[in-house]
Amino acid sequence: MSDSPSRRDFLRITGAVGAGMMLSGVRPFIAQAEEVARPENVSLVPEGEATSLWYPAPAEESRIIQQGLPIGNGRLGALVGSDPADDVLYLTDATLWTGHRNDVLQDDGQFPYGPNDFGSFGLLAKVRVEATGHTKAAVTGYRRRLDLSNGLVTSSYRYRGAQYRRETYSSRPDDVVVVRLTQRGGGVHSGRIRLEATRTETVVGEPASRTISLSSRFGNGLRYAAVVTAFSETGTITVTGNELVFRDCREVLVIVSGGTDYLADAARGFRNTAIDPLVVARERALAKAKVAGGALLNTHVADYQSLYRRMTVDLGESSRAQRNLDSWSRLAVRHTNPGQPDPELEASYLQFGRYLMITGSRDSLPINLQGLWLHNNSPDWYADYHTDINLQMNYWLTDRAGLGRCFTALADYCLAQLPEWSRQTQRLFNDPRNRFRNSSGKVAGWTVAFSANTHGGLGWWWHPAGNAWLCQSLWEHYEFTLDAQHLERIYPLLKGAAEFWAARLVTITHTYPDGSTREVLVDDKDWSPEHGPQDALGISYAQEIVWELFRELQLAAARLGRDKEFAARVKGLQSRLYLPEVSPKTGMLQEWMHPDDIGERTHRHLSPLIGFFPGDHMNHDDTPQATIEGIRKLLEVRGMESFGWACAWRSACWARLRDADRAYQLLLTVLRPSIANENGTSANFFDMYRNNDRAIFQIDANFGAPAAMLEMILYSRPGVVELLPALPGAWAKRGRVTGVGVKGGFEVDLRWRDGKVTTAVLRSVGGTSTEVRAGSWKRVISVRPGESVTIRPN
Repeated sequence: MSDSPSRRDFLRITGAVGAGMMLSGVRPFIAQAEEVARPENVSLVPEGEATSLWYPAPAEESRIIQQGLPIGNGRLGALVGSDPADDVLYLTDATLWTGHRNDVLQDDGQFPYGPNDFGSFGLLAKVRVEATGHTKAAVTGYRRRLDLSNGLVTSSYRYRGAQYRRETYSSRPDDVVVVRLTQRGGGVHSGRIRLEATRTETVVGEPASRTISLSSRFGNGLRYAAVVTAFSETGTITVTGNELVFRDCREVLVIVSGGTDYLADAARGFRNTAIDPLVVARERALAKAKVAGGALLNTHVADYQSLYRRMTVDLGESSRAQRNLDSWSRLAVRHTNPGQPDPELEASYLQFGRYLMITGSRDSLPINLQGLWLHNNSPDWYADYHTDINLQMNYWLTDRAGLGRCFTALADYCLAQLPEWSRQTQRLFNDPRNRFRNSSGKVAGWTVAFSANTHGGLGWWWHPAGNAWLCQSLWEHYEFTLDAQHLERIYPLLKGAAEFWAARLVTITHTYPDGSTREVLVDDKDWSPEHGPQDALGISYAQEIVWELFRELQLAAARLGRDKEFAARVKGLQSRLYLPEVSPKTGMLQEWMHPDDIGERTHRHLSPLIGFFPGDHMNHDDTPQATIEGIRKLLEVRGMESFGWACAWRSACWARLRDADRAYQLLLTVLRPSIANENGTSANFFDMYRNNDRAIFQIDANFGAPAAMLEMILYSRPGVVELLPALPGAWAKRGRVTGVGVKGGFEVDLRWRDGKVTTAVLRSVGGTSTEVRAGSWKRVISVRPGESVTIRPN
């Protein structure tokens, strides 16, 4: 079978997976139907002008998770070591998961949570490219870079009078990982390429096709494979045993392909039995090896830049001395000299978050606890989808940073999982052993547990309000885009979650601090995520997020013209919901319906503030000042030290309170170098999380902290956009951002000087009217869809 089959062949191949492709936008691993379009003109940003992270030495393989540089195309990713003599790629496929739908409860009515039942994300393979003689002692002028402007990892050095360069990336259009070895000055490349198994797979060499490969099947039936081939117009490349050997080549093109038979379709058991991943991987690798290295690079860069260039950020100038530091040293100097801002470093950190989103969330599964990047097959918490902050935080950045197309992976995932989530909720949630069951005896719709996998399975404890929080993320994407097609797609999720809560809420008589009483609706016995009692009624977290869910359902039903009676019922329920109070004893917004502070004062979660951020039910215009002060007090008590993701959440909340100093200080805490396993940022800018005597990578802060940075620059909710609400002094001298998303269907380009807006361009992506604020200045702006207006606040 060729890489470009006829239309009839393509329909025959893909017919069996048609239902899954209709259900979800997840691109299955199948033979490509057509040749990839090759762009003629691509403007690669020159090395001296590109935004990049750089290092004077290769990554140590024993510390690949802290030092390796990430690449990815949304499905196929790798950590790259870039050692000239022994370059290693830790290869992943987003769909490579063990476990199953995990629908047999434990004795306590909760879900099993282990690698064999719930399952785990894992490595696909390792790939090594070894260059004979190119040892650390033999090369000079070494530098490796993560080029954020062009979307690739490069390394360069001199060896025996010649200049060598290596570029590595994962191409979305071609759906392969590319390693290209080039040189100038008469040098040649000799060495070998190895494919290494990370489990018990056998690596096979095939001299006829000039490939090396591995393939296997998990106990859950998931089949997977990886294939490597190489090409050069000079020298020789041969298969020797299970290795590729190259000799005297002026340039070497290495192509890595791999995938699984995962299909985002619950009705088909999440499997595409019509394909053999090994066949697909081999055909794809061989086809791409026939394309010139320059053409592959241009195709990748054009695709990457189509997203990366949707937003720019300039927070001010750094010094020449700062620019001359490698990225790890620069982080250290910024930390040890807190009074000396490095705005270009902080801008590059924001762009690194955007790079991770572009490379980690496209046409496949959404970003899990570690994204596409692993160093072993036993990641903490199985690199799962945590539904009580982590999965949601991963997507705070997308629409704010011009990457709405990357959000689609989360919506696709929720839609694909919905049939199983609904089935398990309606069959298992009211199990008498479940301490969170509905005391009404009724159950409807769907919800989730604290952990979710890729096979419709849930893990750990039930998380009743997790459905509403996922819906909040899905709805927020609509608020930014006003995309009617997206709203149509997510409506079943909104309605099913609302049905669940209509069945779950219970009526109690509540006595308020002034002595008055009222019958209110509250969440049944529940747990404020990972904190406090497990049998509390009316936790603030659930009350706020369910209030927002009911609002979303009403607006969606009205805009789509459906379910009028159900929407009216939901409106009635919403009007009776208990909403959080400020404790007369502590002055804090209560986390429980209790005036005492019964939790951990510095707990990592900010669950009771979900209606303040990421929600906007609580805001400066519509919320009593006493409640705003209760939010402030709770944040003060929680403190300024925690894990990276917790500091990112705190930072965003302080930005919403217009406290630039605290919001910025928390950003600097996230950027603190991770040394001796402490919380902070590692050399490769991954966020590290202290776990007893070791540090682990958890990706959420890499998106949450950049999102908080944008909250310092711009706040929005439908009908209101506030410019520079919490601009730190470190960025105040001058700055510029373009392409920042605004709720209500807009984008903004913004310039400032000395802490004040000089010019703002408000561009409609579907919105027609909003109030723009800058300090005490405000004006209602009306535009037609697709048009823009320039604003110069006085």
